[in-house]
Amino acid sequence: MIKLLDKIETSPVLMRDAYCSALLAAAERNENVVALDADLSSAFGMTPFFKAYPERAIQCGIAEANMVGIAAGLSEAGKIPFAHSFGCFTSRRACDQIMISCAYAKLNVRLIGSDPGVTAAHNGGTHMPFEDMGVLRSIPGITLMDVTDPVMLTDIVAQLAGDEHYGVYYLRFPRKNAAAIYAEGSSFEIGKGITLRRGTDVTVIASGILVEQALLASDILAKDGVSAGVVDMFTWKPVDSQLISRCARETGAIVTAENHNITGGLFAAVSEAAARFSPVPIEPVGVEDAFGQVGGEEYLRGAYSLTAEKIVSAARAAIARKA
Repeated sequence: MIKLLDKIETSPVLMRDAYCSALLAAAERNENVVALDADLSSAFGMTPFFKAYPERAIQCGIAEANMVGIAAGLSEAGKIPFAHSFGCFTSRRACDQIMISCAYAKLNVRLIGSDPGVTAAHNGGTHMPFEDMGVLRSIPGITLMDVTDPVMLTDIVAQLAGDEHYGVYYLRFPRKNAAAIYAEGSSFEIGKGITLRRGTDVTVIASGILVEQALLASDILAKDGVSAGVVDMFTWKPVDSQLISRCARETGAIVTAENHNITGGLFAAVSEAAARFSPVPIEPVGVEDAFGQVGGEEYLRGAYSLTAEKIVSAARAAIARKA
């Protein structure tokens, strides 16, 4: 069951703290849960886990490909490994190990990519993954999620630490603050988008930090008499084709909003599904074939047009194309 908060504001719980707490709870329930880290345990808030379960916490150093290889070996031994680094390194640097050692071998591995897109902020372009999901999306069988807030993260980690889900999973989320969208106790079905608002004129399909902006854009459009639905498509692969098709039929126009390069990202995934089942005009809001840069997150959101205002503009363009 999913319940929305009445008011959207910044969550007092840091995403890294929600992750560590969820993993601690999971480790208490299941002795096979293991944490791996690439020299970021302090920055990622995993020190409590390392202290509580030193025999199940492995510091791999700045060797991400090796970390993923270790995770594959642990899976082969029956463990459920959660391996973390910055999103750019978990995806790009360890791509071959994810492909061959994990996915091709049909193992059970959870990969965490922190600080995706502009949330990397002052770490700059080398650490700013605008392409992590695109890099991994072509790997057969992998599941990709852009996590929205601490409540969702807590629930997803609990699910992935159990025996119900088997395979390779990649989660991306910022280390620090995120907008609180969902009420405590909400549960989420992996692979299914969440309809936050129904619309008749256009649907905004967003994920991660752009969900808040999509809701704000919907409010702005409503003042001008435009009915904009909003969907949280937190799972990019497998993308919810059935929901995309329904939205296309109901509104006849779609906007995608992502903290990622539109090449290979959410825009690509939604467009592929719509082209197969319900072709409609689709306008993207996301990074347009660019590298990252140094700056505060708010500045970077503006620099790459990851804003409610850009979503409003894209919605109007998509609606105009229906004619």
